[in-house]
Amino acid sequence: MKSSLSASFQVLCLIALGVAPTLAPANPIVTRELKHDLSGPLRDVLMPAKSGGAQQAPEAQPTRAPLSASQADPVASTASGALAVGMGLNFDGISATDTVASGGPFVPPDTNGAVGATQFVQWVNVTFAVYDKTTGATVLGPTPGNSFWKGFGGPCETRNDGDIIIQYDKAAGRWIAAQPVFVAPFMYCLAVSTTSDATGSYHRYAFALPAGDFPDYPKLGVWPDAYYATFNIFSPKFAGAMACAYDRANMLVGKAASAVCFQQATTVSSLLPSDLDGKTAPPAGAPNFMLGLADATHLFFFRFHVDFATPANSTFAGPDLILVAPFSEICNRSTTVACIPEPPPGQKVDAISDRLMYRLAYRNFGDHESLVANHTVAGGPLAGVRWYEIRNPSTAPFLFQQGTVIAPDVNFWMGSIVMDKAGDVALGFSASSDGLDPSVEIVGRVPADPAGDMKGPVTFAVGTGVQQASFHRWGDYSSMSVDPKDDCTLWYTQEYYVSSGKFNWSTRITSFKFSSCK
Repeated sequence: MKSSLSASFQVLCLIALGVAPTLAPANPIVTRELKHDLSGPLRDVLMPAKSGGAQQAPEAQPTRAPLSASQADPVASTASGALAVGMGLNFDGISATDTVASGGPFVPPDTNGAVGATQFVQWVNVTFAVYDKTTGATVLGPTPGNSFWKGFGGPCETRNDGDIIIQYDKAAGRWIAAQPVFVAPFMYCLAVSTTSDATGSYHRYAFALPAGDFPDYPKLGVWPDAYYATFNIFSPKFAGAMACAYDRANMLVGKAASAVCFQQATTVSSLLPSDLDGKTAPPAGAPNFMLGLADATHLFFFRFHVDFATPANSTFAGPDLILVAPFSEICNRSTTVACIPEPPPGQKVDAISDRLMYRLAYRNFGDHESLVANHTVAGGPLAGVRWYEIRNPSTAPFLFQQGTVIAPDVNFWMGSIVMDKAGDVALGFSASSDGLDPSVEIVGRVPADPAGDMKGPVTFAVGTGVQQASFHRWGDYSSMSVDPKDDCTLWYTQEYYVSSGKFNWSTRITSFKFSSCK
């Protein structure tokens, strides 16, 4: 008799048995660019101001019911001990008032940033700015985000929808700006700089989304053979994660480019693409690694190999299941499913705990490869940040270490994690409690520390206000990046509040490095 089990139920049963589910192989979806061109210098672009109006940006929609383990988090611990880091710059970036000319302010700011050869670029939901990374002085902006596509035509130029990513391609010395279009026909707009100067000219591209559906929460990773992006597709209900590879080689020189995509089943709720740090490339021919939450004790692990010359040869292999310590998501946003555990009164923050937080940072140390990732969990009575180091992704990935950073009376959430060239790990996040207004903090570790331990925290910005009547929106992400020059200096950007209000958030940009990294 043929089985009547649904695909989703089969996957859940296999996970429960500890067996990696084999999903039906998907055929690659190939799309060509809608258009590309070469812009003039970005520093010469002046976008017309819009009338500002406080508003809520499109919400990062839940992709499934919350995950919950039947036991307390076994790897939760309080960070302790002095964290030996040297401080560099520590200054305020874009604030809500800076976004009025872009049609803002919006909640949340989607705080994002990256460091390049001489500059740090910060991009919040609708506005970006370029800073001198030595002095912190503003080089360009703040200016509307769709300035990247001024004169390009179409919705890449006319829309400014947020859910943005700014990246620095360290191997090529180029900037990549990426922004979706959230009205039909849905698009992904990409701009690749022609030099290491973020204020110069860009090769600009518009790609249609192959599904023709809403491309929520896109994330972008830089890899030697492609720029890899992931989306949560809604049509209108959640239709599964989509992974796409964009032709990096052609986009770097302004040639016509294509994209190869794989649409996943609804059982794959959200993915992150691996993003290369450091001066050593992955092994030749290594696929891009993609990671997601499978259930309360496993991570999904996929390998995306793209072949732009013969797209049919492209593969999306997996998932492998990586066993991790049990965790429960802390859910406190508007969903139709009850959250377990419910957050205490006064502690409601938008943790977006149904997915890994940006970035999935990759590094090749020569004798081993590492991926680091994090997400928000119920580490105890409040929110904590679970983090992982996964080694050997090119051959047989395994969990090398893990931990959950908690405090008995403080929420930690919305993290971002990296490793420097010495193997030091830094994890930044938001922190708040009844006695602490939302602030910016980091913890960290060096390789000699016991596995799973973190030291700190170190506070980068002390909040002196709270977000009021905020729709329980925060984030929707932060970002930590590694300076390509010394491969030691780390840059973190996150939101906080200087004074209480509905839409008057601020952001902080901080550079620092471990004393052990030379």
